[in-house]
Amino acid sequence: MLANAPIGKLLLKLSVPATLAMIVNALYNIVDAIYIGQGVGFLGMAGLTVAFPIQMFILAVGQMVGIGGGALASISLGEGDSEKADNVAGNAYVLIVILGVLIMIVGSLLLDPILKLFGASVDVLPYARDYMSVIFYGAVFFSFSVVGNNIVRSEGNAMVAMVSMMIGAGLNIILDPIFIFALDMGIRGAAIATILSQFVSFIYLLIYMYSGKSIFAIKPHHLRPHAAYMSEILQLGFPAFSRQVGGSILAIFLNTSIVQYGGDIALSAFGAINRIISFLFMPMFGVLQGFQPIAGFNFGARRFDRVRESIRIAQIVLIAMSSFGWLIAQLFPALIMRLFTPEQEVIDIGAKALRIIIAAIPFVSIQIMSASVYQALGKAKPALFLSLLRQFILFIPLMYIIPAVTGLGLTGVWLTYPAADVISTIVSIFMLSKLYQQMNAAQASQEEALPPQV
Repeated sequence: MLANAPIGKLLLKLSVPATLAMIVNALYNIVDAIYIGQGVGFLGMAGLTVAFPIQMFILAVGQMVGIGGGALASISLGEGDSEKADNVAGNAYVLIVILGVLIMIVGSLLLDPILKLFGASVDVLPYARDYMSVIFYGAVFFSFSVVGNNIVRSEGNAMVAMVSMMIGAGLNIILDPIFIFALDMGIRGAAIATILSQFVSFIYLLIYMYSGKSIFAIKPHHLRPHAAYMSEILQLGFPAFSRQVGGSILAIFLNTSIVQYGGDIALSAFGAINRIISFLFMPMFGVLQGFQPIAGFNFGARRFDRVRESIRIAQIVLIAMSSFGWLIAQLFPALIMRLFTPEQEVIDIGAKALRIIIAAIPFVSIQIMSASVYQALGKAKPALFLSLLRQFILFIPLMYIIPAVTGLGLTGVWLTYPAADVISTIVSIFMLSKLYQQMNAAQASQEEALPPQV
């Protein structure tokens, strides 16, 4: 299928289930924030804002192992080495359990210092503590589900990954109002709903793994840790980790700056915007999850024409998606913000910030596509650079330079987003064009090596 099916139909088949699952997952994030914003108040939303980048760190660990393991397994399948693919998948599962337990232990022991580092004020700290004290205990289930979905997707079975994600997100949407309102548990109830939902998703993936329906035939000896496989998984997945964790590190500086210029109310508004941005990006990540096994398999099989075609089609889809999201957010920013809070001051700050922050979102689709291309092809170093470029290398310096030079305060902080987006996109286009030149040269060499047709 990955070798011969038309790219457009193949991308549709692999990405639609992942995209639908991502939309449901993003919808859960939106609904979760709406329940907390409307039911707990702006301090609850601010607590969720502090917790969000820490959750993204846990997700980043899962993506590092899942995307790295999925890319390596996909390339191994493309090369016809099913035993290596089984070893890679088994080692990915073992690795994420080890890392998930470490996150749980460290997070629980250092909870308050971590929350203060991410910008929790005296008023916000109790809310953030109630939420993250529960989330850390479920780190293994949360991160395992991310890895399992990527491994399943690498074998071309996007439907199972979609069902897994939709189980977790859909159940969360149902449980949230029960724990937050019916059981009167507030923000802590939202965290309990999240962990219970991820546990059910975790069980579903375990059942599939050992049902005999998977291409991967993971036996006990495949679960034996191999340093070489784990190292390769981490190298390939590190760009995805750095992209996500770069956002978490960025939040340390960003939350502090937002509180400095706008206080807890601005932090609450930014929490809603973070969820909106996540909702815009999640469908795009679904397309990329469908794209990566296609590109990885055909790169392993040296079908460079199919690699280029998959890049072209996926990029068109991403630009269309991001442009549609940009239009809606630009036209109705106050209406969108009103979903999250009844407080007018939060709505006013958030509506202005939303328009500025998402101004260059269509350009970002090119940047994340470029990073995903290098990642899918197993080129870890350029993928790492592109992943770090926007959220770390550019954003942090610009976040201090723009407000200082312009004197715009909080507005200057918001302007950092489009500035970093445009610069990183220009660099990404240049690097992607160089990759195209390399693939063209490799394909030309292949064609020259073929015997002449009689």
